[in-house]
Amino acid sequence: MRRAIAISAQGLGSTSPNPPVGCVVLDSEGRTVGEGYHVRKGESHAEVNALTAAGKLAEGGTAVVTLEPCNHYGRTPPCREALIDANVARVLIAVMDPTSRGEGGAALLRRAGVEVEQEFLKDEALLVLGTWQASLNDGRPFITWIYEAGTDGKPTLNFTQDVAFKEMNSLRGSYDLVISQEGGIQEGVPGGHGNDVFHLPCRALSDNADEMVKVLGDTGARSILLSGTVDQFSRIASAGMVDQVNSYLPRTSPSWSPGKDVGRVTAIPDGFRLTEVTRTASHVRLTGRRT
Repeated sequence: MRRAIAISAQGLGSTSPNPPVGCVVLDSEGRTVGEGYHVRKGESHAEVNALTAAGKLAEGGTAVVTLEPCNHYGRTPPCREALIDANVARVLIAVMDPTSRGEGGAALLRRAGVEVEQEFLKDEALLVLGTWQASLNDGRPFITWIYEAGTDGKPTLNFTQDVAFKEMNSLRGSYDLVISQEGGIQEGVPGGHGNDVFHLPCRALSDNADEMVKVLGDTGARSILLSGTVDQFSRIASAGMVDQVNSYLPRTSPSWSPGKDVGRVTAIPDGFRLTEVTRTASHVRLTGRRT
């Protein structure tokens, strides 16, 4: 399962509105004979790619998949049908699909005589599927805001270019839409749409947080990375629609006082729980999740 989770992450930033899913197929002796992951909507799902790689060696074997196999005909046939046709004996599932239709893929696999185990390493699989699941639960994209903080921990009006460049490059591949601090959509192609769909007036929309998030969500994006100024995105944050913050706090001296600006020194905004602290060359990066 951990291998399936690892390869599923290769679909981050390209599968939306579909989830990034990974699958590993073992033969009847427990040896890995095929693996696959989903790349984008309309293309083969993880199970089909893994079964294609495994071929006849999948018969009597086990399919290990990060999300419950789908149970409906869309742009591709249902994955539970592909697993049944391949004569696998067992399916291990990490996360159950909240969008599953009818009885669900797991139920029909069992009806066909396939042994099914659910919620196998679920918490670990949610490291990749978590933003997709959160988007479904909230009815909008999962939003991460990265910003440089002042010495008091609060967002500043600027994000220095060296920090912005490094962070955008390291994080951009995991998000469907990346919005730069100038206010334009820098990149992102959820669902395999053409680039024309991303020519949106984000700066104008920023005056209305609900409208901005709705327009961005209508592209099919499940996750959005914001790298911007306080003025531009504070309304989204104030509306409670920022799910995660990455705050970059400049290094201070070993003995420091705010002097005339003495006040409450913060780490991350109120309403967020600190989940990670990392030291970089010039900053301390604080990651917080909305509580």
